[in-house]
Amino acid sequence: MPHSHFDDLPAEIRERAAKIRLALFDVDGVLTDGRLYYSEDGRESKAFHVHDGLGLKRLMANGIEVGIITARLSHMVTERTAELGIAHVYQGQEDKLACYEQLIHALKLMPEQCCYCGDDLPDLAIMQRVGLSIAVANAHTWVRERARWRTQARGGEGAVREVCDLLLAAHGKAESELAKFS
Repeated sequence: MPHSHFDDLPAEIRERAAKIRLALFDVDGVLTDGRLYYSEDGRESKAFHVHDGLGLKRLMANGIEVGIITARLSHMVTERTAELGIAHVYQGQEDKLACYEQLIHALKLMPEQCCYCGDDLPDLAIMQRVGLSIAVANAHTWVRERARWRTQARGGEGAVREVCDLLLAAHGKAESELAKFS
């Protein structure tokens, strides 16, 4: 297999990623580029990257649960997550940490079995309690400084796919995933 930047991962990140059973993501600024578009009639629109969608589907196909925890409510998020088959979707979460704690309790997981990818201050509380905290490349400085790992891609531009590929590689699934599409 050609060299990838995952080959140069610190052992600690690889070990933490190998334990992940639940990958959680924020939406605005992570699954999207963070910009909000409003039409004249007040409707909101967002753009999602197709690479991220395939990565999320491949995680779920390999037994890693995927979840969304976002403070905003959006019909587009409902549509996109349904299209991808994501079961754990929590919108309108003012207290993201409480939502996270309820979810891991319901799934009978320990914090070290979870990762969270965020981009701004409302994500910090969860990021400080998971086994692997991840910030997208263009996350707010305070969030980037506190994350254990940072993507090279920006939010909405394939950063989520990078997280998915990291997890698949750490779980020893990269080769078999590549073979499925070769």
